[in-house]
Amino acid sequence: MGAMTRDIDLNLLVALDALLDECSVTAAADRLGLSAPAMSRTLARIRTAFSDPILVRSGRSMVPTPRAEAVHQEVKALLDRSRALFAEGRPVDASQLDQTFTIVADDLLSIALATRLLPRLQESAPGVTVVLLSEGHHHDDLVLRDGTADLEIRVITAPAPETRVETLLTDEMVTVVRHGHPLTRSPLTPAALAGALHVTTSRRGRLRGPLDEALEARGLRRRVVAAMPTFAAALHLVAASDLVAQTPARTGAPLIAALGLATLPIPLCLPPIEISMGWHPRLDNDPAQRWFREQVRTALARPAEAEPGRG
Repeated sequence: MGAMTRDIDLNLLVALDALLDECSVTAAADRLGLSAPAMSRTLARIRTAFSDPILVRSGRSMVPTPRAEAVHQEVKALLDRSRALFAEGRPVDASQLDQTFTIVADDLLSIALATRLLPRLQESAPGVTVVLLSEGHHHDDLVLRDGTADLEIRVITAPAPETRVETLLTDEMVTVVRHGHPLTRSPLTPAALAGALHVTTSRRGRLRGPLDEALEARGLRRRVVAAMPTFAAALHLVAASDLVAQTPARTGAPLIAALGLATLPIPLCLPPIEISMGWHPRLDNDPAQRWFREQVRTALARPAEAEPGRG
């Protein structure tokens, strides 16, 4: 074994990963339970090993060098494989697990996960923390690759080539109105639906969707008066007005029930909504990640405990 191989210290990769994630010596030190001077000495060793400054001052903050940016994802992948190697074959003791899992999802799925997953974890895995991030603030193609999230749960239509994708559930859209809304007084027809004032949900501000195409096939058009960035915002508006919204029935059930809204079946043929879970292949065989994916599957497979009211 050559001198170069003997001199490799994998702990430097752990420190490098923390430094590049945090872009701060102090924050990286806190993350790894070290003192700031100890982390500064470690950064000096990393700079020597890579023959590169790694982090440089830019005003009051630090930024990675091009060399550091180039190796960051490779360092993460090496650490993930190393952890999986040591953990392979070892069963997960959920009661002793101390780990944070990050999911990117829309607001309805976040609410569904919070209401169905977190109570289970608080009982069986009290050391687990779940971070739910809004999908609108993160680039869909990079969120798994760069390690921002462990999972993304959404309609996945064009995943990155390496992304593992698993269908979790198939949902359908329903019309949502306040209780006592005029549309609840008789069976909903396409003409009545088109005649109502609508609010849509789109993080990109889109005003049209599959419902418009289905209505136009029958010679009908609807009037959209507002587009909201989240389902929660749209449903709160519906609760306080005569506006009409469309929402996925299963994943929207907890919020619809909490707001006391009524649902009506849409009298048109609309495509189903396929909700999938995506993850990066480096997490395929990590025991804790596999355990967590199973918890998510179980949580979202369960029907909503409080079904929304029917008009």
